[in-house]
This record gives sequence, C-alpha cells and structure tokens, in this order.
Amino acid sequence: MDSSQHNSAAGSIGGNGIINPKSNDASPVDSAANAAGSPAEESKQNLNQVINSVDKTLGILHQLYLTVSAYNVSSQFPLLQRMNNLVVELDNMARLGEKCNIQVPMEVLNLIDDGKNPDEFTRDVLNSCISKNQITKGKTDAFKLAKHTTCGKNE
Repeated sequence: MDSSQHNSAAGSIGGNGIINPKSNDASPVDSAANAAGSPAEESKQNLNQVINSVDKTLGILHQLYLTVSAYNVSSQFPLLQRMNNLVVELDNMARLGEKCNIQVPMEVLNLIDDGKNPDEFTRDVLNSCISKNQITKGKTDAFKLAKHTTCGKNE
C-alpha cells in the first residue's frame, strides 16, 4: 500500500502535517453541511499547501545559496542533499499546483514579463471600477433629480 492509499484510509493530511481523521458515522445534517462547504474548504486547503510548499522551496533555495557561496570539498554531500531536497519539493509543488484552479489575467503576466509590479494592474482595475461607479452614481442621481422635479411640477 503506497502512502496516498494509506493517507486516504486513515484520513487526510492537512497543510501543517496533522492528520485529519475520517469519520464514517456523520449524521445526515453534518453530511449536508460538509457537502456544501467542502469544495471551498478543499480549494483553500490546496492553496495553503501550495503556499507552504513555495515557502519551503524558498528556504531550500536559500540554504543552497549559502552552501554554494561557501563551497569546498567537504560541503559536497550537504550540497547534494539540498539539491535532492529541492527536486523533491519542486515535484511536490507541481503535484499540489495541479489541484489548484487559479486563473491569472494575461495582463498581469505581461506586466511581470515586462519587469513591472503586478500591483499596478490591481490599482488600474480598482480605479476603473471607482470611475465607472461614480458615473453610474451620477446617472442615478440625475434620474432621481429629474423624477423629483417632474413630481414637483405635477402638483
């Protein structure tokens, strides 16, 4: 039995390595509640696992940088261990990333490719929404004023 079969039989492993036990004796009310909240919670857990994997990969890369910076013959074995750890973690990150459905706008990717800050895209989108909201509010206020003045003339 491989580890994935073992984990599914015993429960699921959370992002922090804690095993969440499976319960087969849930009430119908609990089952309905879990069915409704399950996809969102599972998606959030998958995203947290990817974030943790990215953090761990960054830590391994930092360790590799330190090892390579002070490289000598005696540090060959730790270097190989860290390289293997990096490969394992990158594989883990790719596997976890397949479970996440994150859509990134092409504009954001183009900004990153151009060496710009992707927060510029967020700022521009928010400013555009604010502008459109103010235009809509102006139209609504104009209709209210027109209605008020027409009601005043009829009386």
